[in-house]
Amino acid sequence: MKPATWQELIWAAVLVGLAAFWPMVTNGYWLGIGVDVMMYTALATSWMLFSGPTHYISLASAAFFGIGGFVVGSGMSDYDASFWSMLALSALIGAALAALIGLATLRLSGVYFVIFTLGLAEMIRNLVSWVQNNFLGSRGLYVLTDFTDTHLYWMLLVTAASVYLLGWIISRSRLGFALRIIGGDETVARHVGINTATTKVILFTTTGFFAAIVGAIIAPRWSYIEPNQVFSPHLSFFVVIMALLGGSGRLWGPVAGVIPFLLIWNWVDSNFPNQSILVLGFAFLIIVYFLPHGVVGRLEQLRARARGRS
Repeated sequence: MKPATWQELIWAAVLVGLAAFWPMVTNGYWLGIGVDVMMYTALATSWMLFSGPTHYISLASAAFFGIGGFVVGSGMSDYDASFWSMLALSALIGAALAALIGLATLRLSGVYFVIFTLGLAEMIRNLVSWVQNNFLGSRGLYVLTDFTDTHLYWMLLVTAASVYLLGWIISRSRLGFALRIIGGDETVARHVGINTATTKVILFTTTGFFAAIVGAIIAPRWSYIEPNQVFSPHLSFFVVIMALLGGSGRLWGPVAGVIPFLLIWNWVDSNFPNQSILVLGFAFLIIVYFLPHGVVGRLEQLRARARGRS
């Protein structure tokens, strides 16, 4: 991931300002699409903070997202706690879990890391289901609030903007420079004095922190929290596909993947519900064979060719 520029930050601020008016000009279906866009933008951008520069493909997004939703559901259903206190607790637990996982597993690389992170989400999902079935007497949790889709949209917009701002700061810092060296060659990074383990754990913790916040914010929208829903492995694959489809070379790349993918997915799911899973397969094929550097990477290649001809 290349260092972000001041120009990119200014454009991002303009787009955030314009996006804030979306609930005022639409409602119903398109407002719901806006909520989904903000949700996956925050998740995909936070995923890219770690995976973009290091090239570690994490499929643990569902684990941290599910923790956020489950903590909010458990606190509000069983202990009558406030949403805001549970939101804060979700973020802390998500960050702590990511830090522990990072310390234990970030020495893995390649396919081993991918398999472990996918297995992690499935393990947590089954563990939560087992605890609820055997000790709590129910599978689901109710999250009843006065929040509307408009409120959730704005909360997710603030979260996505915060992730982007943090990523912008990191990309221009020594930490971002260290991450880019790790992504190029981790052995070289260690030889030049970079503490690769600590660097990766810090960024992985950030991913868990924000994914848990997003899961907590989405919980009131679903009202009823069930393990198979919040820990769905589809979410992890969606996040990876959207980030890679948009391009991990630029901080704003995920947005270029989130919007078209969601629009296509919703159209196929509405008109051909039994075939929607094929969209995932086609997306992977497009990324591998046609857009290995994403939409953003392809646009930059075309721009470079145009400059070369002129």
